[in-house]
Amino acid sequence: MPPSPRGDEGTSRPPLLEIVIPAYNEEGRLPGGLLQLCAKLARMPFPTAVIVVDNASTDHTAEIVTNWPRGPVPVRLIQCAIPGKGAAVRAGLLGTSAPFVGFCDADMATDLDAIDHALGLLLSGERVVIGSRAHQGSLVENRHSRIRELGAFGFRALAGALVQGVSDTQCGFKFFEGVLARETAARLRTSGFAFDVEFLARCVERGSPVREIPVRWHDMPGSRFSPARHTFGIVLELGRIWVRLRARPRTAPQPAWEPPLDPVGYP
Repeated sequence: MPPSPRGDEGTSRPPLLEIVIPAYNEEGRLPGGLLQLCAKLARMPFPTAVIVVDNASTDHTAEIVTNWPRGPVPVRLIQCAIPGKGAAVRAGLLGTSAPFVGFCDADMATDLDAIDHALGLLLSGERVVIGSRAHQGSLVENRHSRIRELGAFGFRALAGALVQGVSDTQCGFKFFEGVLARETAARLRTSGFAFDVEFLARCVERGSPVREIPVRWHDMPGSRFSPARHTFGIVLELGRIWVRLRARPRTAPQPAWEPPLDPVGYP
């Protein structure tokens, strides 16, 4: 673990920032991702922490976290048996307590220097700050196929109808005021790929506009998304979100989840 100018004192104070990493069978990418993230957070002038959510992995993802060396940035494990990235992010956010929280992907495709920008905006009063690959200031390395690009264009068009004014709902780099994130996570019902759309729409619904920031983003190998296998389920998921957001409140309690249409939902 890289040394920190804070030494180990950050572990004895409550964190100002907690970052959630949803992980499903990430034994290959998680160690490198954790090293990068912890090295970045160790240079922050305040306490931080990392939560890895093991989403019912069948590899050694959980063991990597439980055996992670103790250092200036605490890393802890949360288990989530419900399949889907949305379920994992929800579990992780509900396990936080910090004033500011966020989540990012295990592959760290987004350059972590953007954390400084995001946190600065949160400290200045913004409540939702997300990375956007569509921002004119972003630098994006993209090796996706033409078919996947076409699918992404169609998804953005549908998502834009649900979260107006947001150009990229799916970049795996999002930060929030902590109370808002936990209250929104408690209401989240989408467990698969499109969970970001519902999450951001509910933030806007609560009067918290989304601030997009430029990022440096590198396409990383290991994506599990397949246009042939997942497109139909994603369209249905977006339809469910559309109905859910426009439904009138009911007096009877609603179930926390619906049957997942995209059982994994990881990039």
